Amino acid sequence: MTVLVTGAAGFVGSQVVRQLGEGEEVVALVRPGRPRPRLDGLRGRIEIVEADLADQAAVAAVLARCKPSACIHAAWYAEPGKYLTSPENLGSLRSSLSLLEELAKVGCRHLVGVGTCFEYEMQATPLTEESLTKPVTLYAAAKLAFSLVAAQRASQLGMGMAWARLFYIYGPFEDQRRLVPSAIKALSTGHEFPTTSGVQVRDYLHIDDVASGLCALSRHRLTGTFNVCSGEAVTIAGLVQTLGELVGRPELVRLGAYPPREGDPAYVCGDSRKLRTEAGWSPRYSLRDGLAQTIEWCKEER
Repeated sequence: MTVLVTGAAGFVGSQVVRQLGEGEEVVALVRPGRPRPRLDGLRGRIEIVEADLADQAAVAAVLARCKPSACIHAAWYAEPGKYLTSPENLGSLRSSLSLLEELAKVGCRHLVGVGTCFEYEMQATPLTEESLTKPVTLYAAAKLAFSLVAAQRASQLGMGMAWARLFYIYGPFEDQRRLVPSAIKALSTGHEFPTTSGVQVRDYLHIDDVASGLCALSRHRLTGTFNVCSGEAVTIAGLVQTLGELVGRPELVRLGAYPPREGDPAYVCGDSRKLRTEAGWSPRYSLRDGLAQTIEWCKEER
């Protein structure tokens, strides 16, 4: 069986590629000319092919050659600080819909799409797959639009489709501009790490566990929407203080140094019982163990 992974050089896609391979031929689709350090060490285990998803002819040629029976579609515009409001989301939406059509032409039978918890209307209790949707950014709206249209179209084309709504992710190879790696870097080098009061509640899941959830959806050929999350609430203050303790520099954490960010939701936590039940999935890492593993990885990378 051949599994195509789009966005294979990215944070999520690269870990999916690493976890596939047991009895599966993996084709990793990456954008031409881009660095791909997250795929170092995988050559020979997987096939890496180049094509821009916006180039329909190039994508069609790749698919005609490899004829995947399944696809995990992790590609999307995701530059930190820009992706939430960028019109690039519209391009990602268009190319994703085009990809679906091309996959059907070569006989692909199942698609796992990667969505976001921010498709939901935020509430003060854990979000389930039945929670109302109400995206407030272009990124979340484009993701939701693709999930709705693709589910209908996949059904018409005779394809199964699972839609995975990811919550907060951390772990090795995360972009250095994001919270966990930036905190580890500052604290590990003896610098203060200023942040807000950190009262906002979040649901964090290690990237290994995110990838294993996506792989489980693909292997079991599940359909419908699934939350991929820990189901455990933690405050940002608790997260950063845990990092300080693990690094051995808790005194460098400066809670309350910044005011709350405008529009930042107070509570974002998910319910992952559907994924656990239908896919037999469970996280490998507790938050503390996952943060400790990430710190050790960062040390080795320096």
